[in-house]
Amino acid sequence: MTTRTLDMANVIASDVTIAGDKTLSGDITFSGDVVPSSPLSHRNVIINGGMQVAQRGTSSTDVGSAGGYFTVDRFRIDTGNSAGRCTMSQDSDSPNGFANSIKLDCTTADTSIAAGEYFMLQQRIEGQNLQSFAKGTSDAKTFSVSFYVKGNASATYVCELFDIDNTRQVSKSFNVTTSWTRVELTFPADTTGAFGDDNAASLYLIIWLHAGATYTGGTLSTTWTSATSANRAVGISSFFDSTNRTFFITGVQLELGDNATPFENRTLQDELLRCQRYFYMVGGDAGGDPEGASGNQRNYIVGRTSNSNAMYCAPPSAVPMRSTPTVGNFSGSFNINCINKDGATNLNTQPTIDTYNYGKPGNTVGNMYLSGGSGLTDGRVCCARINAAITFDSEL
Repeated sequence: MTTRTLDMANVIASDVTIAGDKTLSGDITFSGDVVPSSPLSHRNVIINGGMQVAQRGTSSTDVGSAGGYFTVDRFRIDTGNSAGRCTMSQDSDSPNGFANSIKLDCTTADTSIAAGEYFMLQQRIEGQNLQSFAKGTSDAKTFSVSFYVKGNASATYVCELFDIDNTRQVSKSFNVTTSWTRVELTFPADTTGAFGDDNAASLYLIIWLHAGATYTGGTLSTTWTSATSANRAVGISSFFDSTNRTFFITGVQLELGDNATPFENRTLQDELLRCQRYFYMVGGDAGGDPEGASGNQRNYIVGRTSNSNAMYCAPPSAVPMRSTPTVGNFSGSFNINCINKDGATNLNTQPTIDTYNYGKPGNTVGNMYLSGGSGLTDGRVCCARINAAITFDSEL
């Protein structure tokens, strides 16, 4: 294949390789096959990188007392030993081309940093979604990470890729200013340690925002190495240095290749379905029936009675979940009324919930078993009326 320089306003070309960053102006016609070196779609391994979906709610306070998922789907807080606290929210402050961001707003400062403290934002990624990087082979590919950030003041934080399967990591620092800035980071290929081809977590994309000497006392690992705690977050500022501190992030993208490409926008429906593989909710408000004057809504699930004290039902699931989920109620207590042919209302207490997938492909929820009632007739069609949200959680 030959390489030709395009220096005319109108060009008809075949067998042309364009390498590096080039600006092409005028009318250019390509004949033959134009084959991109990387996919034009499905480039971004990150789910919900535009912060569009927040099934759990748009704001959560006292974040930092424990780790977990709080607001924007698929973005997890991991924390340890710090007294710092913040409010985490899905915020409308965002760069052009985006509608949402994650906002962290420090509410309790922590200026006396013990060695073992840490606070980070992360997304955990299944191994089977990472195979295109060919990690651990002679054909291993580079990783490009990009995102938009800003804060109330200048700060330096660290972005880390952490290989859970092989306990390897690589880190790079980045700067935050008071204006929205796109950060583009390229991480080298790693010919050591393949990602597992399964539904378990293989890679963590981590944004370090606060850390003690245990994680900052060494030299930042800018090439892939066996994980050494002291080299993971060297040189970072502390997000918890003041109650004025804020941190915003959106447009998070992880893709293969040497260069970050423009953010891959996906529809809200696409992102919601991807998120519901890991978490979704079924439920309604406490109160009257949908026809009632109060306007409160309850969710109904059809099922069948089992013996005199339980029922089977199949909760709606838009997509197969990653694994058999943990099932619980979203907040507080809730009741489920089981209404059968005779009009009896039973199970009017908080039930015991079990799920079964019967080995179905994709580990989708096949049945939900609600027990703890009384007075039912076995084998009758019934309806579960739920007065609060039930959650299905198979997060990594």
